[in-house]
Amino acid sequence: MNKKRYLTKSRFKLAKECPTKLFYTGKDLYPDENAGDSFLESLAKGGFQVGALAKFYFQNGEYYDLSAETSHNKSVEQTEELMKKKDVTIFEAAVRFQNLFIRVDVLVKKGNKVELIEVKAKSAKGDDEAEFLNAKGDKVNSDLRPYLEDVAFQKYVLSQSHPELKVSAFLMLADKSSTVSVDGLNQVFKIKKEAGRNKVEVDTVRLKSIGLGKKILVNKCADEVIDMLYKEKDDSGRDFFEQIKYFADNYEADKKIITPVGIQCKGCEFQVNKESVEAKSGYKECWKSQLKWSDKKFDEPQVFQIWDYKSAKKRIAEGRYFMKELTEDDFTIKSTEEGLSHGERQWMQVEKSNNNDTTPYLDIDGLKIEMKKWKFPLHFIDFETAAVAVPFFKGMRPYEGVSFQFSHHTVSANGNIEHAGQYLNAAIGEFPNFAFIRNLKSELDKDNGSIFRYAPHENTYLNMIGSQLKLSKEKDKDVLMEWIKTITQSPDKSAIKWKGERNMIDLCKMVKKYFYHPLTKGSNSIKKVLPAVLNESKYLQAKYSKPVYGAVGGIKSLNFKNKVWIEFDSDKKTVKDPYKLLPSIFSSTELSDEVNNFIAQNDMDELSDGGAAMMAYNMLQMTKGFLTVTDALGAALYKYCELDTLAMVMIWEYWNHEINSAKN
Repeated sequence: MNKKRYLTKSRFKLAKECPTKLFYTGKDLYPDENAGDSFLESLAKGGFQVGALAKFYFQNGEYYDLSAETSHNKSVEQTEELMKKKDVTIFEAAVRFQNLFIRVDVLVKKGNKVELIEVKAKSAKGDDEAEFLNAKGDKVNSDLRPYLEDVAFQKYVLSQSHPELKVSAFLMLADKSSTVSVDGLNQVFKIKKEAGRNKVEVDTVRLKSIGLGKKILVNKCADEVIDMLYKEKDDSGRDFFEQIKYFADNYEADKKIITPVGIQCKGCEFQVNKESVEAKSGYKECWKSQLKWSDKKFDEPQVFQIWDYKSAKKRIAEGRYFMKELTEDDFTIKSTEEGLSHGERQWMQVEKSNNNDTTPYLDIDGLKIEMKKWKFPLHFIDFETAAVAVPFFKGMRPYEGVSFQFSHHTVSANGNIEHAGQYLNAAIGEFPNFAFIRNLKSELDKDNGSIFRYAPHENTYLNMIGSQLKLSKEKDKDVLMEWIKTITQSPDKSAIKWKGERNMIDLCKMVKKYFYHPLTKGSNSIKKVLPAVLNESKYLQAKYSKPVYGAVGGIKSLNFKNKVWIEFDSDKKTVKDPYKLLPSIFSSTELSDEVNNFIAQNDMDELSDGGAAMMAYNMLQMTKGFLTVTDALGAALYKYCELDTLAMVMIWEYWNHEINSAKN
């Protein structure tokens, strides 16, 4: 007998994104490619913590937690029995109506009135419900729409299941206008894996010691905006309730809803690079069936692969799916005096693709002008940061950032490269930002050389630390605040404008203006630019195929010894991505059974991107008593961050070598 299929709130959300996804979700044949995304995983873990914290805000009366019950039938029966009580609070209440099933984060019943509360790790500004609407107040806030549709779906199911009750729906969000009043609140809610699923383990000893402090979550009534959603109609003329029935009936029958392909397919999670008997691409299946494409068609460069191309939706609506179908007139091309304009860069990507031109573009003259302005020694810096919904430290707001690590490479006027310094604060419960900025100042204050960052991240965090210092009682805060201004520029929305005399140079902006490689496929991420540069530069290949990095008489490194950075794939032509050459975190460590169990519960063995680095810091705050884990995580973080600044140096080396070769 087939198990009954219910439309849940998560499936409803998926259907609102694209109804066809209902057919693919939950099937091994169609793998979800987002499942291994470390950044999404870190956000999900923050969501679990917020959910656990919210429960404690409602434990002032008779309450029951049904989260341990996995059976639909049993959980529904338990919920129905509890709902007979006049007043009761239920966590993870299970409600079923026809082919709809929901679990309510928090359900508070008082007589015939019920508050349905959906808890989200999304940030909010205070308790003003006007935030649910756009600036004009006549439409639903697009940023909050998915969360509001979620709670609107739940309100419908509960109201249909219990028409005798008056249901009000709320969103409980992380309040960015509040500050946590106790240290270590984040560490109370430990995430661990059990049977492949994330769950929260509450550290009751710590909780009893520090308490919850002030509330940092705000509960906002969504009834008015939900009424607006209920009246809206989709492109087929279905209102909200009709959409629910349409989705639920098709999901129950396991029937695919055909959705026209378009720009929304770009981020589809049901894509696999290599299809097999066990794994199919839902994305390809849609495009094949609707456009009659062969497999080879997917190898042709498509319109939505063009970097930051806002007109991609329009081109696809016109039936032009491939770059080869575009002309120069499809772009807004304006020449600039300094490097490539936005439109020129886009058209260059298309032209090179259409002409099968695999050669890079390098504006040597433009780079020479820029590089003449740079002062030696050159300083390349990179930060690792974390911004979590439940703060680690007293006085912080939800999603206020901490800077826990930096790496620093230098290049002298004679071309000597060294990993000059680094900082990592792995101490449990210690606010790192002010020690971080003092250490960074010490690193960079030795000369007046040019400082480089990659993208705005470092500028954003330095300005944030400046604001934190202003509110602090640090004795040297005025000195530190003034120094921060010397190496930064003011945020875009700042009322006070400045640009420091040593304002950091954005290497990513230099890439956008003066360099393009087809291997990046339009991306300007350093994780894409570095492999492209290494595959292009014979100079770098010759240099770093030898164990010179971290070698005596070679390039000084604080974390690597005799490291070879150039390795080739099996084709012996393609340089491997250096980030994939980083060792597993615990590969060279002998671990006890207790430590192995801790690692397995936290699902952490690789460190290859910023999301994983943030997760590693989160884990460091939970590893009291596990020194082996702390040491291994610290060593991995040092290596990962060092590679980020080395990547910047390698880009500079490539440009510098090409300029000098052009001179000769």
